[in-house]
Amino acid sequence: MKGKGGDAGSRFPLSFWEVVAASTVVLGFVLGLLGVYLTMPASDYSFLKLPRTLEDLQILRDHLETYTSDYTAQVLVGYSVVYIFMQTFMIPGTVFMSLLAGALFGVFKGVALVVFTATAGASSCYFLSKLIGRPLVFSLWPDKLSFFQEQVARRRGGLLNYMLFLRLTPTLPNTFINVASPIVDVPYHIFFLATLIGLIPAAYVTVKAGIALGELQSIGDLYDFNSIATLFLIGAVSITPTLMSKSKS
Repeated sequence: MKGKGGDAGSRFPLSFWEVVAASTVVLGFVLGLLGVYLTMPASDYSFLKLPRTLEDLQILRDHLETYTSDYTAQVLVGYSVVYIFMQTFMIPGTVFMSLLAGALFGVFKGVALVVFTATAGASSCYFLSKLIGRPLVFSLWPDKLSFFQEQVARRRGGLLNYMLFLRLTPTLPNTFINVASPIVDVPYHIFFLATLIGLIPAAYVTVKAGIALGELQSIGDLYDFNSIATLFLIGAVSITPTLMSKSKS
């Protein structure tokens, strides 16, 4: 299979200019974070780090609660830049960021913030993958990519419903959907709508849990059987029109 990153025998799948393009995006995010940092008051920011555990998240929440009321704009911009950066470069841990949104901003504002940043980050990942992602996707997920490509080709007539189903259910990881969609020719407008709408239920579950952060024992508590069953039910409803149109034809 051909890819812009070189032949199949290349040890590193990206060319020099592809690395330059990715580095430019990273630099943009770094400058955004630097701008937020320079406008914040002088203080000890040693607590600022990407949370990897619920304990890390609670410490971060406790410190940011004070700043959020006085420096709301800076916290919002900083939160958004970090979330979009993580989504763009497939860095694990966005579930902790979604919990943090609930803890800091409440359900309504938290869901709006998570859906906005998740959609923006997914879009950024989509375009970055379109630019330089082909060799990486082929090397990391060849079997999964073949399955996704086949399903997309079969469902061209109801692609929005299918993409909604994928976003609503854990059938395929969101990270994989973000990076593989441009490779299998999912149009951006369909990708965008499916992401914007499809992430709302899961965002609501996570953000709402963030309000009662102290009651969470583990991340596994977020998605119990009832939550997963509900997401699959909503996903089944979203794909029903496509199944009905196929049966009629």
